[in-house]
Amino acid sequence: MPTMKDDTVSESDAAAGFHLRPHFKRFNQKDDVFRRSWWDERIRTQKSELFYETYREPLKTWRKVDGFTQKDYALRNAAWHVSDLFTELKQDQDRREGFSDEFTLYRDIAEEQMDLGTPTQAAAEIKRVGKSFGADLIGIAEYDERWMYVHKFSDMSKREKPQEIPKGLSSVIVVAQAMDYDLIRTVPSALSGAATGLGYSHDALVVLSLAQYIRNLGYSAIASMNDTALAIPYAIKAGLGEYGRLGLLITKEFGPRVRLGKIFTNLPIAPDRPIRFGVKEFCDTCRRCSEGCPVNAIPSNAPSDEIYNQSNIKGVVKWTVDGEKCFGYWAAQNSDCSICIRVCPYNKDFSKWYTRLGRWLAGTRLRKLMLRLDLALGFGSRMPSKRWWRGEGETAGGF
Repeated sequence: MPTMKDDTVSESDAAAGFHLRPHFKRFNQKDDVFRRSWWDERIRTQKSELFYETYREPLKTWRKVDGFTQKDYALRNAAWHVSDLFTELKQDQDRREGFSDEFTLYRDIAEEQMDLGTPTQAAAEIKRVGKSFGADLIGIAEYDERWMYVHKFSDMSKREKPQEIPKGLSSVIVVAQAMDYDLIRTVPSALSGAATGLGYSHDALVVLSLAQYIRNLGYSAIASMNDTALAIPYAIKAGLGEYGRLGLLITKEFGPRVRLGKIFTNLPIAPDRPIRFGVKEFCDTCRRCSEGCPVNAIPSNAPSDEIYNQSNIKGVVKWTVDGEKCFGYWAAQNSDCSICIRVCPYNKDFSKWYTRLGRWLAGTRLRKLMLRLDLALGFGSRMPSKRWWRGEGETAGGF
């Protein structure tokens, strides 16, 4: 890992929009706000315990409001089911694969390595195979220890664990799964959580299948989702998108409406380059996410290295979200919140010409015009969940 004696930014980091300060420290998974909700009494409350319980057991009294009925929770939990099966399969070994630990569900690596041609040819093949498995987006980044968790953490035994990714895995394949546009439009709701669950369930299928394909070729490959490392920096270096004010990756194809997975491998593959399509400049102007956040967890000021609590990484100049406030709202409403994603002007169905026009305007000096049009046309407003159940969403022909 490079030593940072001053604020000099490398060419590679500059291309990705990274600005690390001399006091940068790698992140400890124990400090992730979701991990803290299992051991930190300031985060672990009756509300947070009920929040997790609703993903497994029905609430004793269902909320009689739009988007929080038993049917809404039933769909959300069903969408998580495939991901949950993998996560819970090795709990007797103190593992929650995909969220605290990387996956270990593979067949052995083939003894003979197959030549896939040049690194560029190999990268093209991996992307083709990954998309055939269902990846919506896929890119490749070089391994960077700065984004690896310094330690892992077990929710069950409440102990730190060593990093298990072996040395010599030089590349990280990053995949993105798009979340359903209409489901996200119903936020805040339990129903909208189905989009998150489906994203992770699809993600598990893709990263496990692609990792096993690489192992069948004779190379090491380890699949990972929300565990092991920070996914957003790798996704940016893999050319999948830019970092946004709301603290998420913003892709050109789906905006911030994606879930990320990654595969660590020693297969010789060419890395991608970061892309720019105007997100930083647009977010400098736009405040839709910070104004829409019900608990003011998203900053409205310029990027800085300010942190709110231990759930923020130290020494990175960026927009930083207050995870404690964010998770507190999740727990209070008994479902995950994606209001910031819903209201983001990049959250669009880009199969339509006029949304692609808006995306282009966002990357130009006419971005303020795009913002006014976005508001005037009602983009980002909440769609009642009952409309989704009736099949009246935008992707079903409504607006």
